This record gives sequence, C-alpha cells and structure tokens, in this order.
Amino acid sequence: MAGLFITFEGVEGCGKTTQINLLENWLLKRRRSPLKTLEPGGTPVGERVRSVLLDPELKGMVPISEALLYAASRAQHVNDVIRPGLEAGRVVVCDRYVDSSLAYQAYARGLDFQTVMSVNQWATGGLLPDLTILLRVPAETGLGRTVGRELDRLEQESLQFHKMVEAGFEDLAVRFAERFVIIDGRDPVDEVHRRVIAAVDRVL
Repeated sequence: MAGLFITFEGVEGCGKTTQINLLENWLLKRRRSPLKTLEPGGTPVGERVRSVLLDPELKGMVPISEALLYAASRAQHVNDVIRPGLEAGRVVVCDRYVDSSLAYQAYARGLDFQTVMSVNQWATGGLLPDLTILLRVPAETGLGRTVGRELDRLEQESLQFHKMVEAGFEDLAVRFAERFVIIDGRDPVDEVHRRVIAAVDRVL
C-alpha cells in the first residue's frame, strides 16, 4: 500500500494523545496528509463497542469477551478507516492497535498470547504497523497523571494489573524490535516530540 501506518502504544497516562496531536501538526506542515484515529473506536460501530468496553459499570466482563470485543472493533476500523487510508497514500496515525490487545488481554489478563494474536490477525487481515512508538512511562507515573478525572473501566484496574501491561509492552518491543521504537515519556513534551519526529522521519 502507498501509505504509512504508525501506531502509538503505552500504559494509561503515557502521553499518547499529546504526541499524536503534535505529530499530526508536523505532518500537516509537510503536506503528508495524516489520518488520525484511535482504538477502540474510529468508526460508528467501533464507538458503540468502545462505550461497552470502557463502561466502569461493566466490571463483570470476562477476558475472552473483552478480547473479542476489541478485535471486533478493530476489524471494522481496519476495513472502514485504516486500510482505505493507506491505499489512498495517507499517513495513518493510530492511538493503540493490536499491541494493546496483546499487552492488556494476553500479558495482563492471562489469555493465551498466540490465541489473541491469531484472533487479531484474522480481524485485521494481517495488517501490522510500519512503525510502533512505545512511550515508556512507569505504570504508577502514568496512573498518577489520570488523577482528578473520571476513570474508565480499564483505568480503574489495580496498579498490579497496569504493571503487567507495562511489562507486556516491554516484551513486545523486544519481540517485534523491527517496528518498535521506545521513547521515554517522562521527558519534556518537546523532547519526546523531537524523538517521535526523528523516528517517523526515518520511515517516511
């Protein structure tokens, strides 16, 4: 495909939204036609699924249901937004993707890694990012940044859960080193942005 697929990953509160917005502006200035999107969501179907997945009242959701709902949202997202964007030659920048399902549902929830991977390969038609930027922030630091706002179902999970998510991302960055770039999300916003741009510039 003619476009470029970039994803951002990390624990809750790692700063993805800020860096994605800065990257979008940088790409616009260079006339690279960015398409900014997010998961779960990104489509009308996905937004309905997102409301279920993140509803703090649905604490009884079992891990398999959670994993399948994420995959369902992702299938619609790839079909309606991501793949058409790439085929049109756009730079698609996505807040979370398959690696989040692996970190949250496999590493933290304890589901079988290969099963989660296989379900997502089926849902996406095997589409993986050209570049994945992992904003490395300790789980406790990230959660500290969420204080004072209404938390969703996943944000309300225990610190131990989020530490397992953090460890999962670290393992994924080693497992898929060919597409991962790790950036310290504790650095000043401008410095993080500079490193994001350097990583993106290498693949453009």
